[in-house]
Amino acid sequence: MRPPARYRLLVFDWDGTLADSTAVIRRALQRAAADLGYPVPADREASYIIGMSLRPALQHAIPALRESDLPRLTERYRHHFLAGESEIALFDGIVQLLDRLRGQGFELAIATGKSRRGLDRALAQMGLADRFAATRCADEGFAKPHPGMLYALYERLAIDPREALMIGDTTHDLELAENAGSDAIGVTWGAHEVALLRGRRAVALVDSVAELETAIGELCCHER
Repeated sequence: MRPPARYRLLVFDWDGTLADSTAVIRRALQRAAADLGYPVPADREASYIIGMSLRPALQHAIPALRESDLPRLTERYRHHFLAGESEIALFDGIVQLLDRLRGQGFELAIATGKSRRGLDRALAQMGLADRFAATRCADEGFAKPHPGMLYALYERLAIDPREALMIGDTTHDLELAENAGSDAIGVTWGAHEVALLRGRRAVALVDSVAELETAIGELCCHER
């Protein structure tokens, strides 16, 4: 099916899409599991949970997790994540891409599995807070892939779901867009393997920031 010729809103995931944080998140989860004596998730399993809200992510990655250990595991995960947070940088070309897209008249937003406190801290550290018209986090309502995160953005910005394009690196992002009645582009430089992304509905899969910009232009700009 041919996608709409024009989108008004581009919604970006954060971890693994804009920010190169996959390794830090994966390592924090693995070290937290080891701290409590649980089997350490392999890289693939630890990466799969990126984009989910924290509680279901920990339960998915560590199936043997006892409910009584969840608070302690959460504390250890946050400890290790914060210890590595200074290593996180934006992917090359992201700032320039966001500025060009805004210059073309798109509204930009974020839909992320991060907490509100975590996203606000990241945006401040990266100097990106003023690039986005709205943001939505997992602890403010339903987490991905429930469509509530996108619905909240659409309501705030008076956007029809068909006028929005979701951009993310995980199947959680692609399912989120599909559940909300929106199109999506999958990026292959993040947490989920290409084979997983190909199993979900997307109008394009791209391998670089340059390809992402080209794809957005082809999908959105020929009638702008």
